[in-house]
Amino acid sequence: MGTATTAPVTPLKVALVTAAGDDATAGTEVVGGSYARQTLTVGAAASGAVSNSADLVWAGMPACTIVGWEIWDSTGTPVRWWYGPLDTNRTLLAGDEYRITAGNLDLALS
Repeated sequence: MGTATTAPVTPLKVALVTAAGDDATAGTEVVGGSYARQTLTVGAAASGAVSNSADLVWAGMPACTIVGWEIWDSTGTPVRWWYGPLDTNRTLLAGDEYRITAGNLDLALS
């Protein structure tokens, strides 16, 4: 029963992971190549759900297998707000591009 509202510091960033995290521990984030977290933009919520409103693009990726994603805020010490698995793991070669097209990163509470 806090007296203050906790909200993420924007912009929110999407990270890719090579080993999945859980409720207590973050996953193992991709490192190397030109990898960097990408800024997340979302459209208006509908039926309690939102999705990315623009493509998320990671160019110049290192060789790796991506198993999931995480959403972090932009505080001085970033806080992880959400995480999830990919529907199918994705193996990339060095220099590949990885893209989550608009509308395909779905976030919903149930």
